[in-house]
Amino acid sequence: MSTILALLETRDGKLRPASQEVLGAARTLADARSGRVVALVTESAGDADASLGGFGADEVLVASGERHSPDGAAATAARVARETSAEVVLLAATVRGRDLQGRIAALLDTGFASDCTAVDPESLVWTRPVYGGRAVAKVRVVGPVAVASLRGNHFPVVRREAEAEVKEIAPEPGQAHVVTVEAKQSARPDVAEAARVIAGGRGMGGPENWHLLERIADAVPGMALGASRAVVDAGWRPHSEQVGQTGKTVSPELYVAAGISGAIQHLAGMNSSKVIVAINRDPEAPIFQHATYGIVGDVNEVLPALAEELEKQDLQ
Repeated sequence: MSTILALLETRDGKLRPASQEVLGAARTLADARSGRVVALVTESAGDADASLGGFGADEVLVASGERHSPDGAAATAARVARETSAEVVLLAATVRGRDLQGRIAALLDTGFASDCTAVDPESLVWTRPVYGGRAVAKVRVVGPVAVASLRGNHFPVVRREAEAEVKEIAPEPGQAHVVTVEAKQSARPDVAEAARVIAGGRGMGGPENWHLLERIADAVPGMALGASRAVVDAGWRPHSEQVGQTGKTVSPELYVAAGISGAIQHLAGMNSSKVIVAINRDPEAPIFQHATYGIVGDVNEVLPALAEELEKQDLQ
């Protein structure tokens, strides 16, 4: 029987949305290959329990230590992959997932496909964007196990009536440990995982105008705030909000680009968004070539009017 190993991440005791998608993709692969899904948690277990069966897991292995260790987690994942005769190892293409995928592949003496947006369940050919999203590559991993990380918002979350078997296993020791993570607390979702994003660029004029974006984000449930690299470099917004080639890659249902010209580095991080709305006073801005809808106008006039209309809808 084929085994698909899904390495999951938790945050504050909750399974991350990106990991829910990883489980969904694992379930799809397992069903197509008459196999089973084994979920592995190497962090704080949190809500990693039998309920993960509802997201596609058949078995949940918990190998959480006191502190996260990148090399320890990778060694644990490689050991479990061998013990379960895993055919595929899946991770989310998050910061932590990118840190672990190469380590796991090296320990398993195999290759990996990173930041994938699709997979053929029969041939295990992976699709991933290349050249800043201007082309796609079809990748087949040569080796005993296929290791792949999955880009968020590209794989459906599975919902089913089932419970998974839960087992605690011993984690592998690591030489490096994460002592603490200093993260800015925010009530808004992570821009990399949000289904709706509104991002601002230099056309916003300055950080004092960011309240215009915040008002719209407040009116739309689950909307995250993003920013271009120029804005982050200028110190207007934190790097955690940066969208683009040197920031975070996003694939939301809706992406609103306000005052963003559309440099190729920014487009590389958001051009797979389902619907793109561009607001810019320059009708020749490159962003309009990629937008589903475009508004030529001053953000200081357009955004308040848009916020007013959204607030009338009472979307909360």
